[in-house]
Amino acid sequence: MTKNASTKIALVTGGSSGIGKAIARKLSSEGVTVVVADLNKSGEQHENIKYRKCDVSKAEEIDDLYSWTTENFGHPDYLILNAGRGIQEKLTEGDPEKWKMVLETNLLGPLRCIRAFTPHMISQQKGNVVFISSVSANQPHPYGGIYAASKSALEVIAETLRLEALPHINVTIVSPGIVDTAFYKHQISGNNSVDQMAMGAINPEEIAEDVWYALNKKKGTSINKIITRPTLQNF
Repeated sequence: MTKNASTKIALVTGGSSGIGKAIARKLSSEGVTVVVADLNKSGEQHENIKYRKCDVSKAEEIDDLYSWTTENFGHPDYLILNAGRGIQEKLTEGDPEKWKMVLETNLLGPLRCIRAFTPHMISQQKGNVVFISSVSANQPHPYGGIYAASKSALEVIAETLRLEALPHINVTIVSPGIVDTAFYKHQISGNNSVDQMAMGAINPEEIAEDVWYALNKKKGTSINKIITRPTLQNF
């Protein structure tokens, strides 16, 4: 593994499946060297995609990820904060320990990545950070309070980073609606499915295209938020 100064470098958290995988594949197809940080180290073998096992909820693993990435490839130009966990539990009956797991992944994980990777971007006066949020942000709904709260807080963090890093870092929030992935199957608790919701679903590749579009705006222009959902989706 060697550094290549002529190639853009991206770090994608949660990039072994679903939206993260689609983003990693899109960036790789455009010639970007992609480091995928995921609980699952395995993935499609591609010369432009490198995998590193990492639990973003653990500070020491983020530190290790930073050292490994920068030593082998250099500092990322693109930081794609995608790793997340879903949960559906009633606030009066749910398990606070599970809620903590969601918040550690969906909120503290991105914060740790920001703290590790963005100082170099600021020092170099360039870089892009993309937060994969959800239309659930700022949308209280039964059984979805913890997940919605985590994404609402994530969007506040994104806007704060944008303000603190002006004018050096472009910050984008991408908020998907219902996406055809295994997200619901992998929730900590809850049993919704795309079919049960009956509002259609978009492909993860559509979200990857949104990310690529945001990364490629001309200098001096930023796309700060993109919402993409099935036309039939009513929230």
